[in-house]
Amino acid sequence: MQVFRNAGEISRSLGPTVVSIGNFDGVHLGHQFILGRLRESAAARSLRSVAVTFDPHPLRFLRPETCPRLITPLETRLELLADTGIDAVLVLPFTAELSRMRAAEFVTAIVHDALGAVEVHEGTNFRFGYRAEGGTAELGQLGRALGFEVVIHGACQVRGLTCSSSKIRELLSRAEIRTARALLGHGFFIDSTPAHGRGIGSILTVPTINLAPYKELLPPNGVYVTQLRIAGEWFDAVTNVGNRPTFGADSFAVESHLLSFRPIELGDQTQLRLLFHRRIREERRWPSPEALKEQIMRDVAQAKRYLHLMRVVGGERID
Repeated sequence: MQVFRNAGEISRSLGPTVVSIGNFDGVHLGHQFILGRLRESAAARSLRSVAVTFDPHPLRFLRPETCPRLITPLETRLELLADTGIDAVLVLPFTAELSRMRAAEFVTAIVHDALGAVEVHEGTNFRFGYRAEGGTAELGQLGRALGFEVVIHGACQVRGLTCSSSKIRELLSRAEIRTARALLGHGFFIDSTPAHGRGIGSILTVPTINLAPYKELLPPNGVYVTQLRIAGEWFDAVTNVGNRPTFGADSFAVESHLLSFRPIELGDQTQLRLLFHRRIREERRWPSPEALKEQIMRDVAQAKRYLHLMRVVGGERID
């Protein structure tokens, strides 16, 4: 998949395209459905399929105090977009200039002139242009004027829920990991690197890895069944997200206890991917390190049972 970091990078060799525009946070099943139809239409016409997204998220630029934390930061989003099989992604830097572009100006400059779109696919809630002035009706009018077709797709429903980034954030905020996974169509994970811990894992004889501070979406504080990918290799784990109150002053961390541990080289920039499966319990303060150690052993046993059942049933994939 080609990635263009601004409209000026697009070469004429890209040719006419079939396009979809959006934030694509999470690249969930609704996004995947639209991009699937986009890809099929482009292939049938012998054209290139292109998704247009933004960096930073428009709300992060316009109203940073209300912008939600992202399900998928840009590089993760690009990886998931590549998995859909589309040909290219245009990442538009969201700047003051872009934020002031009127709807017609945006479509003319980006969709028509830069991408040469002959067809545009969007969901029913699509908005664009200065102060989100344009919607699907305006897009259709512009398409007729500029010579491209517009295809509007209805909302994707999963388990009776409308599949949207906001709904998935809501589910994750309540630690409803499995329902969020059903709407995502893939596991919820975060990418990070190691951080220096406080040595508690070695005291408790449990191999642990602390993740570096992560600025985007995390599930609420608690203990989770997880898997941790270290430099490409997966390890079963139990992960605590929270303040670790048993050991004195609160100190927020994402700390994974590896269950399938073996010695492995770990540098400051080693790439980690933490995949969440379900929450075991809320975080709480224990009366002593010994009491916490006993609870960790119970958490480990529960996580092992869950992961074993997951593999036997085959209902969830590990990636």
